[in-house]
Amino acid sequence: MNFRKFWKIEYTLTLFAIFAIFILLLPTTIQNARQASLISKWNAKYNRVNYMFSVLNTHSNEDIIKSLKNASTNEEKSRLMILLMRPYLRISSHHVPNRRYHPKYMNNSKIGKEHPYYFEDFYFAENNTIIGIKDLEQVRETDPMFMLMFDMNGMLPPNRWGKDIFGVNIFSQGRIEPFGKQFDVPELKVDCSEKGLGINCSYYYIIGGGFDE
Repeated sequence: MNFRKFWKIEYTLTLFAIFAIFILLLPTTIQNARQASLISKWNAKYNRVNYMFSVLNTHSNEDIIKSLKNASTNEEKSRLMILLMRPYLRISSHHVPNRRYHPKYMNNSKIGKEHPYYFEDFYFAENNTIIGIKDLEQVRETDPMFMLMFDMNGMLPPNRWGKDIFGVNIFSQGRIEPFGKQFDVPELKVDCSEKGLGINCSYYYIIGGGFDE
């Protein structure tokens, strides 16, 4: 009888221990699953945008590309770029209100107006995503014309680079590159961590980098 009581107590304690471990690991498991889903969506989005620009560059949009190069103001360039992408990404004409949407770096630091990755123009797009566009000053022909950012789950948090926000450079030749392509893997891993900015996760995840590494 005593042995049976002891066995029941031991069995109960084991169940409690397993349950406690499960509770402790559950938030991490959910977070990892969510991050994996966002990375998968980013890879699909990048492939789609890359294909879109390759099609635009080889077909009937040379006039628009030329107009982009010859546009006299940043506003005109941004308007033409949105016009170019709108049919493919279902970009809305409505701006995202800046007072409600404040992206941050992966390490949770704020993005100041003086920072190169500060965006002012945000638009709602398909599947509740948010697209940001920023016109760049081209010093050389090989410099990018625009930067695009994609918040894969829109207004929902975390709204942080490398978590749900990723980006690409757009060049005048109609090609695109994900942020971070100029860096090697060790540099990408440092930036794509909780201590980094998360900007270069855009390329790190494209080449198969993992968020848990």
